[in-house]
Amino acid sequence: MRKWLSLRHWRNTFVRIYKLLIARDVAIIDKLLFLVPVILYWVLPDALPFLPIDDIAVTMLLAEWFARRMEKKYNRL
Repeated sequence: MRKWLSLRHWRNTFVRIYKLLIARDVAIIDKLLFLVPVILYWVLPDALPFLPIDDIAVTMLLAEWFARRMEKKYNRL
């Protein structure tokens, strides 16, 4: 639980995401697997309009999932 509240953890997660998104060896379909749901979730109306807290939470959870999955798939540490 402490890890999820750490700013250092989330900074590292988003650095990992950035590196994965610009990596040439990661397939475009895998990149879209992260980008499309995140963009759609931010653009489409949601249950709490004008409150981006839930959008940020979903993005952070998807970022963590995507980073772990892609690092495992492409053998990156």
